[in-house]
Amino acid sequence: MAYETSEDPVLEEVGQAAPSRQRLRWNKVPEVTVCFWVIKVLCTTVGETAAGLLNEKAGLGLTGVSLLMSALLTVVLVVQFRTKGYRPGVYWPAVALISVVGSLVSDNLTDNRGVPLETTTVFAIALLIVFALWYRTERTLSIHHIDTTRREAYYWLAVLFTFALGTSAGDLVAEEIDLGYWVSAVLFAAAIAAIALAWFSLDLSAVLSFWIAYILTRPLGAFVGDYLSQPTGDGGLGLGTVVTSVLFLAVILGLVVYLSVTRKDITAPEKAGTLVA
Repeated sequence: MAYETSEDPVLEEVGQAAPSRQRLRWNKVPEVTVCFWVIKVLCTTVGETAAGLLNEKAGLGLTGVSLLMSALLTVVLVVQFRTKGYRPGVYWPAVALISVVGSLVSDNLTDNRGVPLETTTVFAIALLIVFALWYRTERTLSIHHIDTTRREAYYWLAVLFTFALGTSAGDLVAEEIDLGYWVSAVLFAAAIAAIALAWFSLDLSAVLSFWIAYILTRPLGAFVGDYLSQPTGDGGLGLGTVVTSVLFLAVILGLVVYLSVTRKDITAPEKAGTLVA
């Protein structure tokens, strides 16, 4: 599914985006291609299995894992913000780490604080607030124009809340419906396919369809990771968290190297200012 999320006619006229500090020449995030969605799902899966590995095998506990992952994310985001353009080797580690931290935010509320899963849908409200502030200050939600510090800050904050919301939604489905890992994965894959169809055939807003799909890929990746890693007695394939994490990390590394060499997911300056039908 390859969304072109340049300016949406509903949200913005070309050339009318409000400036926020000096613009960079290059966009700070990748083009949305098939590779984008594959890596995003894989990062989500690795985040799910890696967090479980550190929590259970390393004995760090939920709080210890949260502190460690938050510290690593902070370091990587500092590097990301200091770059002058999109760098696959920096951007995708940030996505992988923020997927873990976003998931841990939800898990800490439900497991450590005893907050009901239904209540954690407040992440949807938080996400809407981020979008409202983003659009109010920048007059665009386009990811083809993440070319200022403020826009990048809104972008990563939105990404964090999508992972927290996706975690809560996935856990709620798993707890309330209990369909099993692979059936749940198929359910969320079908929902993403429906969004893609609506975008292709019904002219659903590119910005709206992108962010809905972004949310839904989190539980999809989590269920795929659980299906591969969990014991057969629990409905999984029994590969274990170590094997699953290493396997998916290898695929992610291969794709990131490929994109770094080919530069096929870099938005050229002239393309960033065009509308795509």
